[in-house]
Amino acid sequence: MSYTKIRVARDGDVCIVTMSDPSTMNAAGIDLAADLMKALKSESMAAQPARAFVLTGEGRGFCSGANLQVGPGGGALDVDGKPDAGAGLETVYNPLVNYIKEMTTPLVTAVNGAAAGVGCSLALLGDIIVASESAYFLQAFRRIGLVPDGGSTYLLPRLIGKARAMEMTLLGERVAAAKALEWGLVNRVVPDADLMTTAMTLAQTLATGPSSLGLNRQLMWASLDSDWSAQLNRERGAQRLAGKSEDFAEGVAAFREKRAAVFKGR
Repeated sequence: MSYTKIRVARDGDVCIVTMSDPSTMNAAGIDLAADLMKALKSESMAAQPARAFVLTGEGRGFCSGANLQVGPGGGALDVDGKPDAGAGLETVYNPLVNYIKEMTTPLVTAVNGAAAGVGCSLALLGDIIVASESAYFLQAFRRIGLVPDGGSTYLLPRLIGKARAMEMTLLGERVAAAKALEWGLVNRVVPDADLMTTAMTLAQTLATGPSSLGLNRQLMWASLDSDWSAQLNRERGAQRLAGKSEDFAEGVAAFREKRAAVFKGR
């Protein structure tokens, strides 16, 4: 499959998706977002599906946000004849972030440089978020008179609390990688030169794990909105599915035989 604004590569069972429009610091225009959706779906449903994803950006930044050269709504007009900045959310960006949230393949985001606007949202959708020392996170919307999107208003209060989420969105100041780690916004901060090596090591660990990792990520996402009883019921249903997998049988056999399990992701 061909793409215009991303590059896709495989390293065994790990699929590396690189946002590749360095002249705009990988601005997530509608074309790039559509490419991301196509790639994630294609690699998830391939004959040999990816068992882990790494999402990163080419060049100096992870993603600088929406492409303002064509407008955040892709040039769409509302019924009053004025620009509809939310049109692209409905047709492209929201389906993309919903797909990432619901997919069963673990995702590592390797954040280099700027993760701004919707690029910040994409970074925070990672199950494991690794940032380079030069990375920063920016809710840039207040600078152009728009509101956070891509799920930021959902993710930020849950990740770092209301006070810090308000600070990020109302003041629009950069949050450096070190502070992001202190706040609990990311999992790890590493030297710039070590970013992809670290991200790939983590992704390979995920890719050699059992199929239940996909159920794990779905349970964790669901828990953000669940009450206690509902979450217990979800765990029960997921355990039913996991217990029927080849990986569970292998895990039990390996435990009994005192050896390392070899999971196949099914």
